[in-house]
Amino acid sequence: MPFKENFVWGTATAAYQIEGGASQDGRGPTVWDDFSHTTGKTRFGDHGDQACDSYNRLDEDLEILKTLGVKAYRFSICWTRILPEGTGKVNPLGLKYYDRLIDRLLASKIIPFVTIFHWDYPLELYYQGGWLNAKSPQWFAEYVRVLVDHFSDRVQYWITQNEPQCYIGLGHELGRHAPGLQLPRKQVIRAWHHNLIAHGLSVEVIRENAKLKPYIGIVSCGGSPIPLTDRREDREAALKAMFNQKDGERLNLSHGDLLDPVVLGKYPDRLVPFLPAGYEKEMAIITQPLDYIGLNLYSGFHVKYDEKEGYLREAEPVGKEETSMEWKVEPKCLYWTPKMVIDRYQLPVYITENGMANNDWVALDGQVHDPQRIDFIKRYLKELLKLADEGYQNKLAGYFYWSLLDNFEWALGYTKRFGLVHVDFTTLKRTMKDSAYYYQKLIASNGELLNAER
Repeated sequence: MPFKENFVWGTATAAYQIEGGASQDGRGPTVWDDFSHTTGKTRFGDHGDQACDSYNRLDEDLEILKTLGVKAYRFSICWTRILPEGTGKVNPLGLKYYDRLIDRLLASKIIPFVTIFHWDYPLELYYQGGWLNAKSPQWFAEYVRVLVDHFSDRVQYWITQNEPQCYIGLGHELGRHAPGLQLPRKQVIRAWHHNLIAHGLSVEVIRENAKLKPYIGIVSCGGSPIPLTDRREDREAALKAMFNQKDGERLNLSHGDLLDPVVLGKYPDRLVPFLPAGYEKEMAIITQPLDYIGLNLYSGFHVKYDEKEGYLREAEPVGKEETSMEWKVEPKCLYWTPKMVIDRYQLPVYITENGMANNDWVALDGQVHDPQRIDFIKRYLKELLKLADEGYQNKLAGYFYWSLLDNFEWALGYTKRFGLVHVDFTTLKRTMKDSAYYYQKLIASNGELLNAER
Protein backbone atom coordinates (compact mmCIF):
# COMPACT_ATOMS: atom_id res chain seq x y z
CA MET A 1 0.00 0.00 0.00
CA PRO A 2 1.17 3.62 -0.48
CA PHE A 3 1.57 6.15 2.33
CA LYS A 4 -1.50 7.38 4.20
CA GLU A 5 -3.85 9.72 2.33
CA ASN A 6 -2.74 12.89 4.12
CA PHE A 7 1.00 12.13 3.93
CA VAL A 8 2.80 15.42 3.23
CA TRP A 9 5.17 15.47 0.26
CA GLY A 10 7.47 18.47 0.13
CA THR A 11 10.87 19.91 -0.48
CA ALA A 12 13.00 22.21 1.63
CA THR A 13 15.44 25.13 1.56
CA ALA A 14 17.12 27.54 3.95
CA ALA A 15 17.26 31.32 3.67
CA TYR A 16 21.03 31.85 3.69
CA GLN A 17 21.56 29.00 1.25
CA ILE A 18 19.23 30.28 -1.49
CA GLU A 19 18.03 33.85 -0.98
CA GLY A 20 21.03 36.05 -1.68
CA GLY A 21 20.09 39.72 -1.43
CA ALA A 22 22.46 39.95 1.51
CA SER A 23 22.42 43.75 1.61
CA GLN A 24 19.06 44.32 -0.04
CA ASP A 25 16.04 46.02 1.47
CA GLY A 26 17.41 46.52 4.96
CA ARG A 27 18.59 42.99 5.76
CA GLY A 28 21.12 42.98 8.58
CA PRO A 29 24.35 40.94 8.70
CA THR A 30 24.48 37.42 10.14
CA VAL A 31 27.28 35.27 11.53
CA TRP A 32 27.33 33.43 8.21
CA ASP A 33 27.94 36.65 6.30
CA ASP A 34 30.92 37.34 8.54
CA PHE A 35 32.22 33.75 8.57
CA SER A 36 31.98 33.20 4.82
CA HIS A 37 33.82 36.45 4.12
CA THR A 38 36.69 35.41 6.41
CA THR A 39 39.64 34.05 4.45
CA GLY A 40 39.96 30.28 4.58
CA LYS A 41 36.61 29.53 6.19
CA THR A 42 34.74 28.33 3.08
CA ARG A 43 35.85 26.44 0.00
CA PHE A 44 37.15 28.84 -2.68
CA GLY A 45 35.99 31.72 -0.46
CA ASP A 46 32.36 31.15 -1.48
CA HIS A 47 29.66 33.13 0.34
CA GLY A 48 25.92 33.63 0.25
CA ASP A 49 25.77 37.23 -0.95
CA GLN A 50 23.93 36.11 -4.08
CA ALA A 51 23.45 32.35 -3.57
CA CYS A 52 20.58 31.29 -5.88
CA ASP A 53 19.21 34.84 -5.88
CA SER A 54 15.85 33.45 -4.83
CA TYR A 55 15.10 36.78 -3.16
CA ASN A 56 14.80 38.28 -6.63
CA ARG A 57 13.64 35.14 -8.46
CA LEU A 58 10.84 34.12 -6.14
CA ASP A 59 8.21 33.83 -8.87
CA GLU A 60 10.40 31.47 -10.88
CA ASP A 61 11.07 29.22 -7.89
CA LEU A 62 7.40 29.16 -6.93
CA GLU A 63 6.52 27.98 -10.45
CA ILE A 64 8.99 25.12 -10.02
CA LEU A 65 7.28 24.12 -6.78
CA LYS A 66 3.93 24.08 -8.57
CA THR A 67 5.36 21.97 -11.40
CA LEU A 68 6.73 19.45 -8.89
CA GLY A 69 3.28 19.09 -7.34
CA VAL A 70 4.50 19.29 -3.75
CA LYS A 71 1.94 19.55 -0.97
CA ALA A 72 4.25 21.60 1.27
CA TYR A 73 7.33 23.78 1.14
CA ARG A 74 9.68 24.03 4.09
CA PHE A 75 11.65 27.29 4.08
CA SER A 76 13.38 29.35 6.72
CA ILE A 77 13.01 33.00 7.59
CA CYS A 78 16.16 35.09 7.85
CA TRP A 79 16.12 36.62 11.34
CA THR A 80 17.96 39.77 10.23
CA ARG A 81 15.65 40.34 7.28
CA ILE A 82 12.94 40.85 9.91
CA LEU A 83 15.00 42.42 12.71
CA PRO A 84 18.23 43.76 11.16
CA GLU A 85 19.99 43.99 14.53
CA GLY A 86 18.31 40.89 16.00
CA THR A 87 16.06 42.90 18.31
CA GLY A 88 14.36 46.27 18.20
CA LYS A 89 13.19 47.87 14.98
CA VAL A 90 11.26 45.66 12.54
CA ASN A 91 12.06 45.83 8.83
CA PRO A 92 8.76 46.11 6.89
CA LEU A 93 10.42 45.12 3.60
CA GLY A 94 11.51 41.83 5.15
CA LEU A 95 7.96 41.10 6.26
CA LYS A 96 6.76 42.00 2.77
CA TYR A 97 9.06 39.46 1.11
CA TYR A 98 7.81 36.59 3.25
CA ASP A 99 4.22 37.81 2.91
CA ARG A 100 4.59 37.40 -0.81
CA LEU A 101 6.12 33.95 -0.48
CA ILE A 102 3.47 32.68 1.94
CA ASP A 103 0.54 34.17 0.03
CA ARG A 104 1.75 32.70 -3.25
CA LEU A 105 2.22 29.28 -1.65
CA LEU A 106 -1.28 29.29 -0.23
CA ALA A 107 -2.73 30.44 -3.56
CA SER A 108 -1.06 27.37 -5.12
CA LYS A 109 -2.43 25.11 -2.34
CA ILE A 110 1.08 24.49 -1.00
CA ILE A 111 1.35 24.40 2.81
CA PRO A 112 4.08 26.70 4.23
CA PHE A 113 6.28 25.01 6.85
CA VAL A 114 8.22 27.84 8.45
CA THR A 115 11.61 27.14 9.98
CA ILE A 116 12.14 30.02 12.38
CA PHE A 117 15.90 29.58 12.79
CA HIS A 118 18.21 27.87 10.29
CA TRP A 119 21.68 28.94 11.45
CA ASP A 120 21.81 32.62 10.31
CA TYR A 121 22.25 34.22 13.75
CA PRO A 122 22.26 38.05 13.86
CA LEU A 123 25.83 39.36 13.90
CA GLU A 124 24.96 42.20 16.25
CA LEU A 125 23.66 39.74 18.86
CA TYR A 126 26.71 37.54 18.39
CA TYR A 127 28.81 40.56 19.34
CA GLN A 128 26.84 40.60 22.59
CA GLY A 129 27.71 36.97 23.32
CA GLY A 130 25.24 35.12 21.11
CA TRP A 131 23.98 31.87 22.61
CA LEU A 132 26.42 32.25 25.51
CA ASN A 133 24.48 35.28 26.76
CA ALA A 134 21.74 34.41 29.24
CA LYS A 135 19.56 37.01 27.50
CA SER A 136 19.68 35.11 24.19
CA PRO A 137 16.45 33.15 24.82
CA GLN A 138 14.59 36.45 25.29
CA TRP A 139 16.11 37.82 22.06
CA PHE A 140 14.85 34.76 20.22
CA ALA A 141 11.40 34.99 21.80
CA GLU A 142 11.12 38.64 20.69
CA TYR A 143 11.91 37.61 17.11
CA VAL A 144 9.37 34.78 17.24
CA ARG A 145 6.69 37.11 18.59
CA VAL A 146 7.13 39.36 15.53
CA LEU A 147 6.72 36.37 13.21
CA VAL A 148 3.66 35.03 14.99
CA ASP A 149 1.95 38.42 15.18
CA HIS A 150 2.45 38.96 11.46
CA PHE A 151 2.24 35.53 9.80
CA SER A 152 0.13 33.25 12.03
CA ASP A 153 -3.09 34.26 10.31
CA ARG A 154 -1.74 32.18 7.38
CA VAL A 155 0.97 29.90 8.80
CA GLN A 156 0.11 26.90 10.98
CA TYR A 157 3.25 24.74 10.77
CA TRP A 158 6.22 26.06 12.72
CA ILE A 159 9.70 24.61 13.27
CA THR A 160 11.47 26.45 16.06
CA GLN A 161 15.05 25.47 15.24
CA ASN A 162 16.87 23.42 12.62
CA GLU A 163 19.66 21.09 13.78
CA PRO A 164 20.98 22.70 16.97
CA GLN A 165 23.55 19.88 16.94
CA CYS A 166 25.17 21.58 13.94
CA TYR A 167 25.13 25.26 14.75
CA ILE A 168 26.18 24.62 18.35
CA GLY A 169 28.49 21.64 17.76
CA LEU A 170 30.09 22.62 14.44
CA GLY A 171 29.82 26.34 15.16
CA HIS A 172 30.86 26.57 18.81
CA GLU A 173 32.90 23.44 19.54
CA LEU A 174 34.69 22.53 16.30
CA GLY A 175 34.78 25.93 14.59
CA ARG A 176 33.95 24.51 11.15
CA HIS A 177 30.76 26.54 10.80
CA ALA A 178 29.75 30.03 11.82
CA PRO A 179 30.53 31.65 14.16
CA GLY A 180 33.72 29.58 14.00
CA LEU A 181 34.39 29.10 17.72
CA GLN A 182 36.32 26.33 19.48
CA LEU A 183 35.05 26.64 23.03
CA PRO A 184 35.66 24.46 26.10
CA ARG A 185 32.93 21.90 26.70
CA LYS A 186 31.35 23.78 29.59
CA GLN A 187 30.82 26.84 27.42
CA VAL A 188 29.45 24.76 24.55
CA ILE A 189 26.87 23.20 26.85
CA ARG A 190 26.00 26.64 28.24
CA ALA A 191 25.22 27.76 24.69
CA TRP A 192 23.28 24.51 24.15
CA HIS A 193 21.19 25.09 27.26
CA HIS A 194 20.37 28.71 26.37
CA ASN A 195 19.43 27.56 22.88
CA LEU A 196 16.96 25.03 24.31
CA ILE A 197 15.46 27.65 26.62
CA ALA A 198 14.98 29.78 23.49
CA HIS A 199 13.17 26.87 21.86
CA GLY A 200 10.87 26.47 24.85
CA LEU A 201 10.07 30.18 25.07
CA SER A 202 9.30 30.25 21.34
CA VAL A 203 6.82 27.40 21.71
CA GLU A 204 5.08 29.34 24.47
CA VAL A 205 4.97 32.48 22.31
CA ILE A 206 3.47 30.59 19.38
CA ARG A 207 0.86 28.77 21.47
CA GLU A 208 -0.22 31.92 23.29
CA ASN A 209 -0.39 34.26 20.29
CA ALA A 210 -1.06 32.28 17.11
CA LYS A 211 -4.21 33.30 15.23
CA LEU A 212 -4.61 29.89 13.58
CA LYS A 213 -4.18 26.61 15.42
CA PRO A 214 -0.42 26.01 15.41
CA TYR A 215 1.46 22.75 14.88
CA ILE A 216 4.93 23.06 16.34
CA GLY A 217 8.04 20.92 16.09
CA ILE A 218 11.82 21.00 16.23
CA VAL A 219 14.26 19.43 13.77
CA SER A 220 16.94 17.05 14.99
CA CYS A 221 19.96 15.48 13.36
CA GLY A 222 22.72 13.17 14.47
CA GLY A 223 24.14 9.72 14.00
CA SER A 224 21.77 7.04 12.71
CA PRO A 225 22.83 3.68 14.16
CA ILE A 226 21.56 0.57 12.37
CA PRO A 227 21.67 -2.83 14.14
CA LEU A 228 24.16 -5.11 12.41
CA THR A 229 21.77 -8.06 12.68
CA ASP A 230 18.18 -8.55 13.79
CA ARG A 231 19.34 -10.12 17.07
CA ARG A 232 17.78 -8.50 20.15
CA GLU A 233 21.27 -7.68 21.48
CA ASP A 234 22.20 -5.75 18.34
CA ARG A 235 18.87 -3.88 18.32
CA GLU A 236 19.42 -2.86 21.94
CA ALA A 237 22.97 -1.82 21.07
CA ALA A 238 21.58 0.45 18.34
CA LEU A 239 19.23 2.05 20.86
CA LYS A 240 22.15 2.75 23.19
CA ALA A 241 24.14 4.27 20.35
CA MET A 242 21.15 6.44 19.46
CA PHE A 243 20.11 7.77 22.86
CA ASN A 244 22.86 6.93 25.39
CA GLN A 245 25.91 7.90 23.44
CA LYS A 246 29.30 7.35 25.02
CA ASP A 247 31.30 10.46 25.82
CA GLY A 248 34.33 10.99 23.63
CA GLU A 249 36.95 13.50 22.65
CA ARG A 250 34.26 15.67 21.04
CA LEU A 251 30.67 16.10 22.16
CA ASN A 252 29.08 14.79 18.96
CA LEU A 253 25.66 16.06 20.04
CA SER A 254 22.99 13.53 19.10
CA HIS A 255 19.23 13.04 18.78
CA GLY A 256 18.98 12.09 22.46
CA ASP A 257 20.90 15.19 23.59
CA LEU A 258 18.24 17.36 21.94
CA LEU A 259 15.03 15.36 22.16
CA ASP A 260 15.36 13.97 25.70
CA PRO A 261 15.33 17.44 27.33
CA VAL A 262 12.86 18.92 24.84
CA VAL A 263 10.33 16.06 24.98
CA LEU A 264 11.09 14.05 28.14
CA GLY A 265 12.31 16.88 30.35
CA LYS A 266 15.65 15.32 31.24
CA TYR A 267 19.17 15.87 29.97
CA PRO A 268 21.29 12.78 29.21
CA ASP A 269 23.61 12.04 32.12
CA ARG A 270 26.74 12.85 30.13
CA LEU A 271 25.71 16.51 29.72
CA VAL A 272 24.65 17.19 33.31
CA PRO A 273 28.14 17.94 34.77
CA PHE A 274 28.60 20.74 32.24
CA LEU A 275 25.24 22.48 32.63
CA PRO A 276 24.93 25.90 34.33
CA ALA A 277 24.14 25.87 38.05
CA GLY A 278 20.40 25.85 38.68
CA TYR A 279 19.55 24.55 35.21
CA GLU A 280 16.83 22.34 36.74
CA LYS A 281 14.60 25.39 37.32
CA GLU A 282 14.57 26.05 33.56
CA MET A 283 13.56 22.55 32.45
CA ALA A 284 9.86 23.43 32.62
CA ILE A 285 10.47 26.12 29.99
CA ILE A 286 12.48 23.78 27.75
CA THR A 287 9.96 20.94 27.87
CA GLN A 288 6.96 22.33 26.05
CA PRO A 289 4.34 20.08 24.40
CA LEU A 290 5.21 19.50 20.74
CA ASP A 291 3.08 18.31 17.85
CA TYR A 292 5.80 16.55 15.88
CA ILE A 293 9.52 15.92 15.51
CA GLY A 294 11.47 16.66 12.32
CA LEU A 295 14.36 14.38 11.40
CA ASN A 296 17.10 15.26 8.93
CA LEU A 297 18.50 11.94 7.73
CA TYR A 298 21.15 11.24 5.13
CA SER A 299 23.31 8.33 6.23
CA GLY A 300 23.89 5.80 8.97
CA PHE A 301 26.31 3.29 10.45
CA HIS A 302 26.05 -0.29 11.73
CA VAL A 303 26.52 -1.21 15.37
CA LYS A 304 26.72 -4.49 17.22
CA TYR A 305 26.45 -5.57 20.83
CA ASP A 306 29.60 -5.65 22.90
CA GLU A 307 29.59 -7.01 26.44
CA LYS A 308 32.21 -4.56 27.69
CA GLU A 309 31.35 -1.38 25.78
CA GLY A 310 27.60 -1.88 25.29
CA TYR A 311 27.95 -1.29 21.58
CA LEU A 312 30.66 -1.11 18.96
CA ARG A 313 30.55 0.58 15.61
CA GLU A 314 31.12 -1.87 12.76
CA ALA A 315 33.80 -0.92 10.25
CA GLU A 316 32.45 0.06 6.84
CA PRO A 317 33.17 -2.32 3.96
CA VAL A 318 36.02 -1.19 1.73
CA GLY A 319 34.69 0.89 -1.16
CA LYS A 320 31.26 1.41 0.42
CA GLU A 321 29.05 3.59 -1.79
CA GLU A 322 28.98 7.25 -0.83
CA THR A 323 27.65 10.57 -2.08
CA SER A 324 29.67 13.61 -3.10
CA MET A 325 29.59 14.67 0.56
CA GLU A 326 31.46 11.43 1.32
CA TRP A 327 28.44 10.27 3.30
CA LYS A 328 27.80 6.55 3.09
CA VAL A 329 24.65 5.44 1.27
CA GLU A 330 22.64 3.72 4.03
CA PRO A 331 18.93 3.59 3.11
CA LYS A 332 18.03 1.74 6.33
CA CYS A 333 18.56 4.96 8.29
CA LEU A 334 15.09 5.95 7.01
CA TYR A 335 13.70 2.84 8.68
CA TRP A 336 15.56 2.60 11.97
CA THR A 337 15.88 6.23 13.06
CA PRO A 338 12.17 7.17 12.68
CA LYS A 339 11.24 3.86 14.31
CA MET A 340 13.43 4.48 17.36
CA VAL A 341 12.37 8.13 17.66
CA ILE A 342 8.65 7.31 17.41
CA ASP A 343 8.96 4.47 19.92
CA ARG A 344 10.80 6.66 22.44
CA TYR A 345 8.91 9.94 22.15
CA GLN A 346 5.47 8.86 20.86
CA LEU A 347 5.18 11.84 18.50
CA PRO A 348 4.55 12.00 14.74
CA VAL A 349 7.68 12.34 12.63
CA TYR A 350 8.36 14.30 9.46
CA ILE A 351 11.48 13.50 7.47
CA THR A 352 12.32 17.18 7.13
CA GLU A 353 15.47 16.57 5.08
CA ASN A 354 16.72 13.64 3.03
CA GLY A 355 18.70 13.73 -0.19
CA MET A 356 22.13 13.44 -1.74
CA ALA A 357 24.85 15.62 -3.18
CA ASN A 358 25.79 14.46 -6.66
CA ASN A 359 28.16 15.54 -9.44
CA ASP A 360 25.48 17.05 -11.68
CA TRP A 361 25.89 19.14 -14.82
CA VAL A 362 23.83 20.14 -17.83
CA ALA A 363 24.39 17.58 -20.61
CA LEU A 364 24.77 18.33 -24.31
CA ASP A 365 21.03 17.74 -24.75
CA GLY A 366 20.29 20.57 -22.28
CA GLN A 367 19.02 18.22 -19.59
CA VAL A 368 20.47 17.14 -16.23
CA HIS A 369 20.62 13.35 -15.95
CA ASP A 370 21.07 12.19 -12.36
CA PRO A 371 20.18 8.48 -12.15
CA GLN A 372 22.09 8.10 -8.87
CA ARG A 373 19.75 10.56 -7.16
CA ILE A 374 16.67 8.76 -8.50
CA ASP A 375 18.05 5.47 -7.22
CA PHE A 376 18.88 7.10 -3.87
CA ILE A 377 15.32 8.39 -3.47
CA LYS A 378 13.88 4.97 -4.33
CA ARG A 379 16.13 3.07 -1.94
CA TYR A 380 15.57 5.39 1.01
CA LEU A 381 11.82 5.85 0.58
CA LYS A 382 11.29 2.10 0.22
CA GLU A 383 12.69 1.78 3.75
CA LEU A 384 10.31 4.48 5.00
CA LEU A 385 7.41 2.74 3.27
CA LYS A 386 8.45 -0.53 4.89
CA LEU A 387 8.23 1.14 8.29
CA ALA A 388 4.78 2.51 7.40
CA ASP A 389 3.64 -0.98 6.40
CA GLU A 390 4.78 -2.36 9.76
CA GLY A 391 2.27 -0.30 11.74
CA TYR A 392 3.89 3.15 11.80
CA GLN A 393 1.69 4.60 9.07
CA ASN A 394 -0.11 7.10 11.31
CA LYS A 395 3.07 8.38 12.93
CA LEU A 396 4.88 9.03 9.65
CA ALA A 397 3.56 12.44 8.74
CA GLY A 398 5.57 13.48 5.68
CA TYR A 399 8.78 13.65 3.67
CA PHE A 400 10.70 16.73 2.46
CA TYR A 401 13.42 16.20 -0.13
CA TRP A 402 16.55 18.28 0.45
CA SER A 403 16.83 20.40 -1.50
CA LEU A 404 14.68 22.17 -4.04
CA LEU A 405 17.69 23.94 -5.58
CA ASP A 406 21.41 23.41 -5.80
CA ASN A 407 22.60 26.00 -3.29
CA PHE A 408 25.28 27.32 -0.96
CA GLU A 409 26.35 24.27 1.03
CA TRP A 410 27.75 26.19 3.98
CA ALA A 411 31.53 25.81 4.43
CA LEU A 412 31.68 23.69 1.26
CA GLY A 413 30.40 26.57 -0.84
CA TYR A 414 28.87 25.76 -4.22
CA THR A 415 30.70 22.50 -4.84
CA LYS A 416 28.01 20.13 -3.51
CA ARG A 417 24.77 19.88 -5.45
CA PHE A 418 21.79 18.55 -3.48
CA GLY A 419 19.01 20.04 -5.62
CA LEU A 420 16.20 18.55 -7.64
CA VAL A 421 16.86 21.64 -9.76
CA HIS A 422 20.25 22.51 -11.22
CA VAL A 423 21.40 26.10 -10.74
CA ASP A 424 24.07 27.67 -12.91
CA PHE A 425 25.65 30.00 -10.35
CA THR A 426 26.95 32.31 -13.09
CA THR A 427 23.74 32.82 -15.07
CA LEU A 428 21.39 31.62 -12.27
CA LYS A 429 19.46 29.57 -14.83
CA ARG A 430 17.34 26.82 -13.28
CA THR A 431 17.07 23.39 -14.97
CA MET A 432 14.87 20.67 -13.54
CA LYS A 433 16.85 17.43 -13.24
CA ASP A 434 15.58 13.96 -14.17
CA SER A 435 15.14 13.38 -10.41
CA ALA A 436 12.69 16.30 -10.23
CA TYR A 437 10.47 14.64 -12.82
CA TYR A 438 10.74 11.32 -10.97
CA TYR A 439 9.82 12.99 -7.68
CA GLN A 440 6.85 14.64 -9.41
CA LYS A 441 5.54 11.18 -10.40
CA LEU A 442 6.25 9.76 -6.96
CA ILE A 443 4.23 12.52 -5.29
CA ALA A 444 1.33 12.04 -7.73
CA SER A 445 1.23 8.33 -6.82
CA ASN A 446 1.52 9.03 -3.05
CA GLY A 447 4.37 6.54 -2.99
CA GLU A 448 2.57 3.77 -4.87
CA LEU A 449 5.24 4.04 -7.56
CA LEU A 450 7.69 2.54 -5.05
CA ASN A 451 5.59 -0.63 -4.83
CA ALA A 452 5.52 -0.95 -8.60
CA GLU A 453 9.33 -0.79 -8.63
CA ARG A 454 9.94 -3.47 -6.02
